[in-house]
Amino acid sequence: MNPVGIASSLPNGTAVADFSNYLEAVAYVDRILRGNFPATAIAIVGTNLSTVERVRSRINYSKVAINGAMTGSWLGLLVFLIFGTSTEPSATTPLFSLGSAILVGAGFGMLWQVIRFSLAKSKRSFASGSLVVASKYEVVVPSELTSEASEAFVRGGQAEA
Repeated sequence: MNPVGIASSLPNGTAVADFSNYLEAVAYVDRILRGNFPATAIAIVGTNLSTVERVRSRINYSKVAINGAMTGSWLGLLVFLIFGTSTEPSATTPLFSLGSAILVGAGFGMLWQVIRFSLAKSKRSFASGSLVVASKYEVVVPSELTSEASEAFVRGGQAEA
């Protein structure tokens, strides 16, 4: 067992159902759980894994600069809230203005992000996210509990109605 208590090997047992997408497998597991099947005896196993990378947006210097300015503005506001006002009761004016803190923060943020983007070794012109998907999902239970899983599926359907 690994630290979180989940076995790190493929489960032994029999596939009681297979599905083409994960949500259908989850719905099946929910139904047999409503039929009082023990949750720790169930595994969803995905086979024929593929990595899918979805492109979210383009990246160029103008987007990098705008995002850097936005982040820097927030940091400028934070600096103003922490250091811009005096705790002295006799001080009537802040150490520096809110607008100047936001503008300086935006400038630093923009500059930092453009330099960081320029120095990046792999300049991809897009932002993306990747995930692993399976072409088939099987619900696996221990071989000795296969009939109980079928009965729990029926009971779970009756509890749903």
